[in-house]
Amino acid sequence: MAPTLAGPFNDSSALVDFVINQGNGVKGLSELGLKALPKQYIQPFEERMCMTNIVPQGSIPIIDMSNWEDPKVAKSICDAASEWGFFQIVNHDVPVEVLENIKDATYNFFRLPAEVKNKYSKEHSSSNNVRFGTSFTPQAEKALEWKDYLSLFYVSEEEASALWPSVCREQVLDYMKKSEVVIKQLLQVLMKGLNVNEVDEAKESLLMGSMRTNLNYYPKCPNPELTVGVGRHSDVSTLTILLQDEIGGLFVRGNEGDDWIHVPPIKGSLVINVGDALQIMSNGRYRSVEHRVVANGSKNRISVPIFVNPIPVDMIEPLPELVANGEKPIYKQVLYSDYVKHFFRKAHDGKKTIEFAEL
Repeated sequence: MAPTLAGPFNDSSALVDFVINQGNGVKGLSELGLKALPKQYIQPFEERMCMTNIVPQGSIPIIDMSNWEDPKVAKSICDAASEWGFFQIVNHDVPVEVLENIKDATYNFFRLPAEVKNKYSKEHSSSNNVRFGTSFTPQAEKALEWKDYLSLFYVSEEEASALWPSVCREQVLDYMKKSEVVIKQLLQVLMKGLNVNEVDEAKESLLMGSMRTNLNYYPKCPNPELTVGVGRHSDVSTLTILLQDEIGGLFVRGNEGDDWIHVPPIKGSLVINVGDALQIMSNGRYRSVEHRVVANGSKNRISVPIFVNPIPVDMIEPLPELVANGEKPIYKQVLYSDYVKHFFRKAHDGKKTIEFAEL
């Protein structure tokens, strides 16, 4: 039986006003105790998660980083990046208390009153680098996603101190700083796997010159089967480092057609995935893979990704070391900021963004 439409929000302008203009987000909708999902969140049938497509025992690789320079460990990282595009790491260098602190800080931010969070919305934020929002690109989406977020683009400690919300600032900075060690280890291994043996300053800047952290909040949802937390997409980053809570809900496209694999939460682990920028720079050897998040009918869920990116003004293309060996480039040179703008200009659409860089 089709659910009845959710009462006061049959009118789209009332929904936009409540969720976006007043800063209530989907958290505010969820807390109204709606019995049915507002129609604006009902995804087309083909975008909903079909539970029969989930691989029951499927798992992405889990890699122990305690001896990351061991050739066997290095090989497993490179294999995971080329075969799966996703893996989890355990026994890494980010202390568990740093991870617990950032989870608490995420809840603390989303507990703030709507009018306080709204100061960081697109319309009111004093900087493009600090953004509270909902869904993905509401103005371009036919159906909205069931998610709120705070996005923090790191420029400097000074700017973070001045502009980031005080309720989560220190914890985000700490998480980013402590994660940098692991990011450098992973990139060093991945570059070696491409026979790029030296990561000098210029190469490091190209791979990880800018970083952004999102605090994601997925409130419980009245009809989770009709919507998505995040639609199918691949990231535009070099790498993404993701901290999940214990709820679960992240799915990765498997290697067989329309199969999806759940990424189970492992306490203290971090989920790593290859982004489009690294797929382009590795000339397709490392794969960025589609992933999505389902909505949950009984629990609120949070996640905290760090997007490790080139600098917006960088040109990205297959690394010269690969092309010098006679490898035929399959991607053209693109300005990274143009690539990112293209991604944010449209609704989530699987792996289509990469076509922007194809030769």
